[in-house]
Amino acid sequence: MSQKHHQAYQPLPTAAAAMDNPAMSNSSSSSGSNDDVASSEPLGLPATYSSQQLVTSDFDSMERLRGNESDPAPRSTTASQWFTVGVLCFVNLINYMDRFTIAGVLTEVQSDFQIDDDSAGLLQTAFVVSYMIFAPLFGYLGDRYSRRWLMAIGVALWSTTTLLGSFMQQFGWFITFRALVGIGEASYSTIAPTLISDLFVNSLRSQMLAMFYFAIPVGSGLGYIVGSKTAHLANNWRWALRVTPILGVIAVVLIIMIKDPKRGQSEGTQHMEPTDFRTDIKELLKNRSFMFSSAGFTCVAFVAGALAWWGPKYIHLGLKMQPGNEDLKLDDVSYKFGLVAMGAGLIGVPLGSFLAQRLRHRIENCDPYICAIGLFISAPMVFLALIMPTLSGTLCFIFVFAAQVTLNLSWSIVADMLLVRRTSLMQ
Repeated sequence: MSQKHHQAYQPLPTAAAAMDNPAMSNSSSSSGSNDDVASSEPLGLPATYSSQQLVTSDFDSMERLRGNESDPAPRSTTASQWFTVGVLCFVNLINYMDRFTIAGVLTEVQSDFQIDDDSAGLLQTAFVVSYMIFAPLFGYLGDRYSRRWLMAIGVALWSTTTLLGSFMQQFGWFITFRALVGIGEASYSTIAPTLISDLFVNSLRSQMLAMFYFAIPVGSGLGYIVGSKTAHLANNWRWALRVTPILGVIAVVLIIMIKDPKRGQSEGTQHMEPTDFRTDIKELLKNRSFMFSSAGFTCVAFVAGALAWWGPKYIHLGLKMQPGNEDLKLDDVSYKFGLVAMGAGLIGVPLGSFLAQRLRHRIENCDPYICAIGLFISAPMVFLALIMPTLSGTLCFIFVFAAQVTLNLSWSIVADMLLVRRTSLMQ
């Protein structure tokens, strides 16, 4: 990202400054986003907790960086900012509701299409592959065009394809529409966090990201509950897929109503210009923090995704092996699994953000430490959850809860570590 004002990274006076830890680039221009939501800082930038800090090259900013001048008092959050965050959280909630609705009725889907477990897993694989391919594309477009309209189009796309997919009678067409859902969801999930980054800084940004990401496990839990119960009431699993499209229409209207902040607004940067795609990729590949965080979070997503997709059915099959549970229904297990997922999300995501904000002033690089400790704790919890269904349903759900709480610690922290601007001098 280039910038016309003379701005550059200045190293913080800590040991972390010696590490190669440039922040994640968010290259963008101000086209398509002329609406102001919050005014920028008049001098320099507020302090951040990354190992490098973006500041203007004037004396006042350098004095503030050295700690010789106190940071300006944080500005109060405006009604427009609260509205934007509320809309983004709502859409993220229904986004994950839609993603895991099928997991709550997976047995019925397999029975209807007469498919085995391999084909059932392929449903989620098709979604993930399309999501993985199109997420970088929407990240590129989100830096250059109106993020509001890109998100609105994406939500409209996945709502429409989810609804149309519920009417498909052939498995080939059904899996095709699930892949198209991945394209729509990639647009929103990629772009939405950058709006929060442009609206807030420091601990307030961490708090807002925690609100945004707690919708992931809570939305997933609601997907199991709403999906399984809707299918039970309608006596048809296809109606489970027709709930979120209705909410999606409301989401599109709300997204159109929000204001798209200027890129870099919260950190006081102006006249930001996009670099080319090749330069963006080169910079990201040289960014060790970004590469290691992406690799680590890929493992988190793999475990969370596997638990979310196969968890209810796995537990259902295990519980049915216990005497007296021969007539146990999958929707009953999905309902309980959804409640556990929601509870774990309500605790885990805010807890991770809270620990990070409390420890940053005392422990250098505490963010990755919290993520690592959470994953180390979650590993044995997942193992115990997998061997318990045939022995005790209660213990199984307790270990599932503990595993998901510790997994959820990292959701908002990882985004908070990476959503920091990096600019270069424009010669």
